[in-house]
Amino acid sequence: MPLFPTISDAISSFKIDSVSEERKQTLQPLVAYIQEKVSSDKPIRINFICTHNSRRSHLSQIWMQAMASYFALKNVTCYSGGTESTALFPMVAETLHKTGFQIDKIAEGDNPIYSIKFTDNEHPVIGFSKRLDSDFNPKSEFAAIMTCSQADEGCPFVPGAEKRIPITFEDPKAFDGTPQQAEKYEERSTQIATEMFYVLSQIQK
Repeated sequence: MPLFPTISDAISSFKIDSVSEERKQTLQPLVAYIQEKVSSDKPIRINFICTHNSRRSHLSQIWMQAMASYFALKNVTCYSGGTESTALFPMVAETLHKTGFQIDKIAEGDNPIYSIKFTDNEHPVIGFSKRLDSDFNPKSEFAAIMTCSQADEGCPFVPGAEKRIPITFEDPKAFDGTPQQAEKYEERSTQIATEMFYVLSQIQK
């Protein structure tokens, strides 16, 4: 399914050789999990988990779902959750919008709900902050990807997860309210997108 042109252009600019050998080792368990599901023709469910489900977990969910479409990998559904719920941080939506995602706020409030599209004919990702055990998320047969060290340490057991894989990212929140904020969010988004691209580039269909 063709992605929106600006997203495709962004993907073509990603440098896979920027993924270090150390990060490739960190990503390998996710590669293996997805490969096993593809080889056995089973649905692939991935829940990206961070403490507040506000930044890194959303970037990971949205980019992995877009990459699955880019690589024409079927039966992939990505989710995100937190050990607590807060709100999707607006700079995340702004960063994705700049990269070419179509973003519409479909509900206001303390925890707004966003429709996030990357192609015309696929269902949008519904973005809002939720606990990892929310009814919006799968109850079994999924991989839990721990995207921040606090969630990784504070959540040693994720109910229903077949596999629990720590793939942590630095938090762009450290730059909120600074002149580098937009740059650092874009940097983290690009890192996450590049690593999700690398993961799916390793899958043999």
